[in-house]
Amino acid sequence: MDIQTRDDLLKLFQGKLNEAMRFYLETCTRCGVCTEACHVYASMGRVQNIAAYRSEIVRRLYKKYFKARGKFWPSVSEAKELSELAVEELFEAAYSCTGCRRCMVHCPFGIDTQMIMSIAKVLLIGHGSEPEVLSMLADMSVAKGDNVDNVRDSFVAGIKNLEDDVVAKWKSEAGADVIPVDVEGADLLYVALAGAHSIIPAAAVFNAAGENWTLSFFEAVNFGAFVGDPTKTKLILDRIVNEALRLKVKEVCICECGTAFRVMKNLSGKQPFKVTSITEVHARYLREGKIKLRKNSLDGAVTYHDPCQIARNAGVMDEPRYILSHLTDDYREMSAEPKYNWCCGGGGGLVALGEETIDFRMKSARVKADQVKNTGAPILATACENCHTQLSNLNDHYKMNVDVQFLSSMVADQLVQQ
Repeated sequence: MDIQTRDDLLKLFQGKLNEAMRFYLETCTRCGVCTEACHVYASMGRVQNIAAYRSEIVRRLYKKYFKARGKFWPSVSEAKELSELAVEELFEAAYSCTGCRRCMVHCPFGIDTQMIMSIAKVLLIGHGSEPEVLSMLADMSVAKGDNVDNVRDSFVAGIKNLEDDVVAKWKSEAGADVIPVDVEGADLLYVALAGAHSIIPAAAVFNAAGENWTLSFFEAVNFGAFVGDPTKTKLILDRIVNEALRLKVKEVCICECGTAFRVMKNLSGKQPFKVTSITEVHARYLREGKIKLRKNSLDGAVTYHDPCQIARNAGVMDEPRYILSHLTDDYREMSAEPKYNWCCGGGGGLVALGEETIDFRMKSARVKADQVKNTGAPILATACENCHTQLSNLNDHYKMNVDVQFLSSMVADQLVQQ
């Protein structure tokens, strides 16, 4: 690696060194508590997949270039040069970690491996070694936002084609539009994923609840966050923020996409609107009596997978269980406490990489498949697109014999006329 490239990468590294990051890099005592916390290590037994090992790859670079002992006595401080080999190690560490933070809830110091891996991803981007697919998807998302006026008419036309399917799920009258778009003064802005599966059930429930809502022109998923590019993450995020401000909405509701919800919830800053997940909104409708669900009409017991970014990383744990209590009397937990639930194995951009990661995703999530099987429930619900894809892949690979369903679709399918 030439000196200029190294210097440029070290500037990127330094830009990530806030107070919290320095704490995470300087605190690890190698106590080993995190060893069994990672689903990858628990499934595959490779030392490289221990959370502390991953972090140590970044930590040794930190010691070399940002600590006096590492600069003058590198062998004593276990410091390491930033080299091409180090870049390869950073890639393996960053893209074998889903950012689920299960290790963090076990760590006595609360060390955030996901934050440490964000340094690895920034360095990979600076070196041009990040996954090309994720960068391409982020660039496409940015470009789409830049040209939204050019696709506005076709977007509205496509939405109109979904209205009959919404009415089929909820036959009573909706508002002026079955799927309202660009409504200034709406109470709620719903940010969906591309695809009917993310729009039709949500629209049916909003209309059943009598919500004053409107649909966002932008897709919820933030590929900038997947690849770990702060600039692209903010560009994609700001378009939703600016749309919400322009429409003067009171609430921005994010669809079943864990990363989109985490980014919007944690990175949008102080705004005049609140940010909620669609799961929180559905639970609120049930508490307020705005919707009613048909109970015990499902074909068997139900278990629920907590998406890491929504549950462990954002605290949405009680709401899905409250919703399921209105759908079934036979609900079965996967773990004693939701915050310790195993990751599905598809986060951190791994599902977005598709076939490139399928072998690793299946091998590294064996413990998740075992956890699902042990419940004996034939229906597996979740509230995240990535999780749904990964769990469906696990279902095929490990012959779990479950029906993987979106929680929001289950709500829409069981709406009862009041």
